[in-house]
Amino acid sequence: MIKSELINRIAEANPKLFHRDVEKIVSTIFDEISAALARGDRVELRGFGAFSVKSRPARLGRNPRTGEQVEVSAKRVPYFKTGKELRDRLNDKS
Repeated sequence: MIKSELINRIAEANPKLFHRDVEKIVSTIFDEISAALARGDRVELRGFGAFSVKSRPARLGRNPRTGEQVEVSAKRVPYFKTGKELRDRLNDKS
């Protein structure tokens, strides 16, 4: 599912809301999650999961085409851990 499909489903489930309002709400939620992760905060949505940021150290990598060693700089990457309720739902343990 892509963002526009999510917006359409929410708008269909809530006919009293304008489509543009639903779009603004979804965008605001994603923007707030992104901003929190950029600050290094953890975002937890109970029953769904938790977003956090992990740091990867610098390392030596290898160019797959030439086999030449290249330096890969340190970076921060987003990480998502599913919540128990979501895992149970995915595995049909209602």
